[in-house]
Amino acid sequence: MDTQKTITLTGEQRHHLIDTALTSRLAAYVPYSHYPVGAALLTASGTVYSGCNIEIASYGATSCAERTAAFKAVSEGDRVFEAVAVATSNGAAPCGICRQVLNEFGPHMLVIMVDDHGSLTWEGPLSDLLPFSFGPQQLAEGQQQAAES
Repeated sequence: MDTQKTITLTGEQRHHLIDTALTSRLAAYVPYSHYPVGAALLTASGTVYSGCNIEIASYGATSCAERTAAFKAVSEGDRVFEAVAVATSNGAAPCGICRQVLNEFGPHMLVIMVDDHGSLTWEGPLSDLLPFSFGPQQLAEGQQQAAES
């Protein structure tokens, strides 16, 4: 049984993440979907990394806002994620690929979703958005079991 708990934020931290996500949304490059997304990712070091979605004519090369922020953090050596705020026009949840990337570095992180007015649409643990997740721990357990067989 997993006994770790989701991170709790101060009101100031929550406000900063939401404001950063909303501001990041303004930089989105979305000539195809016209659906800008902004993200703000808090790491264990206390650093906040922002990201926006970047669409490419070859759709598979597109990067979501959450992954942009996550890859910025990882490329700077921050690999423990505590919280992410995501801003969209309608307060939608991160896509499945983003949930998987976030799970790699923050399985117990807090996810905050807001609409374009900054109104909260959902807040809770990533595990609620990605139940029965697969990450480094499950991979290691599977490799161990295979080696013992």
